[in-house]
Amino acid sequence: MIDALIPLISLIALEVILGIDNIIFISILADKLPESQRNKLRFWGIGLAMVMRLALLAFISWILKLDKTLFSLYEIDFTGKGIILILGGLFLIYKSTKEIYHKTEIANSHEAELPKKGSFGKLLGEVILLDLVFSIDSIITAVGMVDELWVMYTAVIVTVIIMLFASKPISEFISKHPSFKVLALCFLMMIGVSLIAEGFQFEIPKGYIYFSMAFAFLVDVIQMKTVPKNATKQN
Repeated sequence: MIDALIPLISLIALEVILGIDNIIFISILADKLPESQRNKLRFWGIGLAMVMRLALLAFISWILKLDKTLFSLYEIDFTGKGIILILGGLFLIYKSTKEIYHKTEIANSHEAELPKKGSFGKLLGEVILLDLVFSIDSIITAVGMVDELWVMYTAVIVTVIIMLFASKPISEFISKHPSFKVLALCFLMMIGVSLIAEGFQFEIPKGYIYFSMAFAFLVDVIQMKTVPKNATKQN
């Protein structure tokens, strides 16, 4: 049991870190909905992520086949997983770029006076699409770390419970601070680039991405704390 506990804790920690991408994406989309529907989107989005990962574990042999080469192009081997990651990365970059444009450009135009629109079904569909991409990446990562299936199931369930508790405060924080929303969107763009690179068999260490974003987050926090004080002194 002790031998299985260390891989379990390690896998949970890794899954939580990978799940941050999912939480940020869901939080940004939830901000488009009325207050009464935001918790519903977060619950369904994260809940479906758990269902997908548990279902994928049930078809673990099929998932492992996604890591096999389908064809080669310019000396690059493309796998089923790689193609899914490339498509998911492109979608993530498209959504992030579009949201940043709306946040920075349209926010200063007359269109900003229009009420925010967001269909729950459409937004949930976008969440499910990214859930699938992140789930496949997550499961293949889990298979590479541990051998016992029950450890993978336990890690997925525990991770989703943590995500459910963390999603609301993260969503509220991003919603209250526009600068952090832009930072979160930039983070998602970087993840999108990372997914595309991985799909082309060029892996960018996730540690570099998370460290750079953590540093940018720290700078933004310092700025948030100091700028109002400076503004007050000038007045």
